[in-house]
Amino acid sequence: MDIFDKVTSKKGNLGQYAKQAHGYFAFPKLEGEIGSRMKFRGKEVLTWSLNNYIGLANHPEVRKEDAEASARWGLAYPMGARMMSGQTSRHEELEAKLADFVKKPDAFLLNFGYQGMVSIIDAMVNRHDVIVYDSESHACIMDGLRLHAGKRFVYPHNDMENLTKQLERATKWTEKTGGGILLITEGVFGMAGDLGKLDEICALKDNFNFRLLVDDAHGFGVMGKTGAGTIEHFGVEDKVDLHFSTFAKAMAGIGAFIACSEEVGTYLRYTMRSQIFAKSLPMPIVEGSLKRLELLQNSPKLREDLWSVTKALQEGLTKAGLNIGVTESPVTPVYLSGSVAEGTQVTMDLRENYNIFCSIVVYPVIPKGQLLLRLIPTAMHTLEDVEYTVNAFKEVSKKLTDGKYSNDKFADIFNQ
Repeated sequence: MDIFDKVTSKKGNLGQYAKQAHGYFAFPKLEGEIGSRMKFRGKEVLTWSLNNYIGLANHPEVRKEDAEASARWGLAYPMGARMMSGQTSRHEELEAKLADFVKKPDAFLLNFGYQGMVSIIDAMVNRHDVIVYDSESHACIMDGLRLHAGKRFVYPHNDMENLTKQLERATKWTEKTGGGILLITEGVFGMAGDLGKLDEICALKDNFNFRLLVDDAHGFGVMGKTGAGTIEHFGVEDKVDLHFSTFAKAMAGIGAFIACSEEVGTYLRYTMRSQIFAKSLPMPIVEGSLKRLELLQNSPKLREDLWSVTKALQEGLTKAGLNIGVTESPVTPVYLSGSVAEGTQVTMDLRENYNIFCSIVVYPVIPKGQLLLRLIPTAMHTLEDVEYTVNAFKEVSKKLTDGKYSNDKFADIFNQ
């Protein structure tokens, strides 16, 4: 068999819809200045799909620093991987400030969040070890698990009773192999917006011997008294062993970090293949990240504005009779019932007739018969934006319930 045969015969769960979805439902182009309003297909839309929580993407100080750092250094410096020739004092400064912010002895910069998580898992465990993980873990965690040659046990999302059973199983297994246990969960689950039960998980350390890795991509900069993340929110900084986050959410940038003990930090610097064999983060990104971190720490009003919008949005949707699940973070899902085809029509109605752009999630990402419209509020949105959106969602939800989308000309779009 020619390996390319699968390109035409097995396009994948999402790829099978590429012809109909590309450019509109998948790979849409949002253009113009990053903000609550952007251009989609030449028309201004109210945008709820940007991971720009506290509005740093177009903050004037951030834009200024990005431009000046690019002019000073260009995009090439430093050349090479950090272990070989890509180390700088500014990289070390950013690491030190991140570690101090999240109350860990050390932090290690990573080129990308997704790649970083995969590589952390690969570095931390071997075939004798066991990984225990939440069933709704992000794709980067799942890909890291695929590299693991040892045992892994999954527990149903946030089910502490079942987690206890999995830790018991893992303990028995490691007693035979001589390995250890790595427990992986998330601070904020990015699809539903609920929090990992970090306080309850950490309490299990009294009865089980395991190390805890938390992916806090959606919590860092948003959760906690100072914005240090979900770990600060629960007050378990001393119990979480590996604190991971990216710059792609609240920091509105690129890159990531892992915060930990000095001993583990040194181990990862000399073990993580994705960093040892990859070029160092360019200096403009590092200096831009330093500015972003400074604003994140010293401009609490940005976070206050975010939570003001978030509270108004979630309360408004709930009062309008819409189901937002159990979110405890700015991530705001709206759950509807309908077919994939109806979901496409809901999305088109919102974009074409209400000028609202938000992400839609359908089967096979979620179960058949369910639709999920995912809203990401930011500090740049206004209460007027919230009021308009709530009213629009209320109207669209009623249309869906009344069957207004079932006979639309686009009803068979995904069956063509």
